[in-house]
Amino acid sequence: MILSQKENKLCIRLAEEWIEIEAWGTNALRVRATKNAAFSAAKKGIDYVAPNDAHVCIEESRGMIRNGRITCEIAPKGALTFYRDGTEILREYYRSSANGKTPHYGMCLDIAARQYVPQGGDYAINALFESNPKERIFGMGQYQQPDFDLKGCVLELAQRNSQISVPFYVSNLGYGFLWNHPGVGKVMFGKNYTEWRADASDELDYWIVAEDSPKKILESFTEVSGRSPAFPDNALGLWQCKLRYRTQDEVLEVAREYHRRGIKLDVIVIDFFHWTEQGEWKFDPVCFPDPQAMMDELRSYGTRCMVSVWPTVSRKSENYAEMKEKDLLIRCERGLGYTFDWMGPCANYDATNPEARRYLWEKIKQNYGQYGIDMFWLDEAEPEFQPYDFDHYRYYAGRTLKTAGYFPANHAQCFWEGQTREGQTDVVNLIRCAWVGSQKYGAVVWSGDVESSFRSFRDQLSAGLHMGLAGHAWWTTDIGGFRGGNGADPDFRELLVRWYQYAVFSPVLRMHGDREPRIKVPGSVGSGAPNELWSYGEEIYGILKQWLDVREELKPYIASLYREASENGSPLMRTMFYEFPEDEKCWELGDQYMFGSRYLVAPVLELGARSREVYLPMGKWKSFAKGEVLQGGQTVVADAPLDVIPVFERV
Repeated sequence: MILSQKENKLCIRLAEEWIEIEAWGTNALRVRATKNAAFSAAKKGIDYVAPNDAHVCIEESRGMIRNGRITCEIAPKGALTFYRDGTEILREYYRSSANGKTPHYGMCLDIAARQYVPQGGDYAINALFESNPKERIFGMGQYQQPDFDLKGCVLELAQRNSQISVPFYVSNLGYGFLWNHPGVGKVMFGKNYTEWRADASDELDYWIVAEDSPKKILESFTEVSGRSPAFPDNALGLWQCKLRYRTQDEVLEVAREYHRRGIKLDVIVIDFFHWTEQGEWKFDPVCFPDPQAMMDELRSYGTRCMVSVWPTVSRKSENYAEMKEKDLLIRCERGLGYTFDWMGPCANYDATNPEARRYLWEKIKQNYGQYGIDMFWLDEAEPEFQPYDFDHYRYYAGRTLKTAGYFPANHAQCFWEGQTREGQTDVVNLIRCAWVGSQKYGAVVWSGDVESSFRSFRDQLSAGLHMGLAGHAWWTTDIGGFRGGNGADPDFRELLVRWYQYAVFSPVLRMHGDREPRIKVPGSVGSGAPNELWSYGEEIYGILKQWLDVREELKPYIASLYREASENGSPLMRTMFYEFPEDEKCWELGDQYMFGSRYLVAPVLELGARSREVYLPMGKWKSFAKGEVLQGGQTVVADAPLDVIPVFERV
């Protein structure tokens, strides 16, 4: 093993492997290893930030690098161990007689911590770490499961409709860890060891930060990965959406009814197939004969308009031949070149190609921007391949197996850069997928096409908390779920109310769904049943309106939370331990959360429930419903009739 120093890097030559450990940001290190002749120049998910206190020490066959509170030591044969203020927080899983840490344990197994398997010109890379039985793990993006502590979970590192891989986690041991690989892979947080896998890469790449609290960990992580921009005040209230408003008249009828009722509607959303063909990105003149008049009327109500933009390009599109000729579409490694087939075979524009992003934005500016439309719903942003055979597709950035995470981030980047270049200062879009760094580009992530059930509702609560800990403060859901939900069904109406109450205390309050019974339209995509606040009867309308009034009153507070997200990366929806890291009980609670630092929110997650247990940390807490002040440090049973969600204000 040959050790050397280069600026703030500890460099190791280990037989046929190069290792480079660099001080990167505040109390953080970036680790890379490769069997190639040189490291990649790609920054991937993180930008370089100068270290706060870097120091490299080399003694004989051992090396050490420190950056502030974090230290990494390399033992003979290259085993890495990380410390926070001298206490071990993470160690590579290495079984060899040459391992300086555990020469007596498993020495005949000869298992390397970093494993490289040749794979199509790249390597499939595995990285193994010791498992600590006292560790709890949170973050990693969005998965459709209720698990709060991810210890013991196996997670696919891939983007799918309703699944978002953002491979950064927060540990209760006082560190955060980023798997800085945009490609497809897997992580197993096992009881015996943790194993990360990149299915195709030219190097191992991860970043680790050591801090006292989850808040400081997020601050350091978003320092290198990026923070959300300023959120506009004119989108803090109600967003109205359904699958789908088929015509200009339908859009205006809904907006007029909200105006007639005296309800402030911040945003109305025009869903898919308002266009002529997929990949033409313009209004169908039959259904939308005068977009300018529509926009003028909406503006008179103080309502912004958002339109759906898909990345799919039909072979029937007027743009298909040109985009194909200019190589602006995702390539297929075999077959006919289709990446998606719904309402006809389609390709996808390639968001990782800067020329393709410029091409798409020019179409958007020409066909929507001319009317003053400045909000865009970036659906299908994974993209949704059919099938999800990742080895079948290739981006401008490289094989999809190796670069899949770039697409959703670059797609959000396309619109952010286009809008800001035009001088827009109140950018907020909506997107169905994300990766590390997406948060810089002014798009709210929503949780995808999830089912309308209490089980799914519970999963979304978990998803939102994990997304916040993965650096994505702007996150939301379809109220009531997307798939199904009959307005005549009392069980669904109850679900809708409970989901809506929860959404009031979330970053974005957005009505959406494909409601039943569906409306059939011959020769076209159909539409779901009505989904406005008044669509579910007077009793439900009264409850929804009551909580919308609460949202309106909370707008100044919510605006302050968005500012905090921009300043230090704090999510709006926070795990209990984010605000109370010293309270061991709070590390166990995944069914309640803090909305900012002031409000404790305990959603009702079961059909028919009219009360639930709520844990109140130390301090004093004022019941939002009753006004009574309770002493913390105890679990209480909170009343939850249908018109009440248990919320407590920190006083």
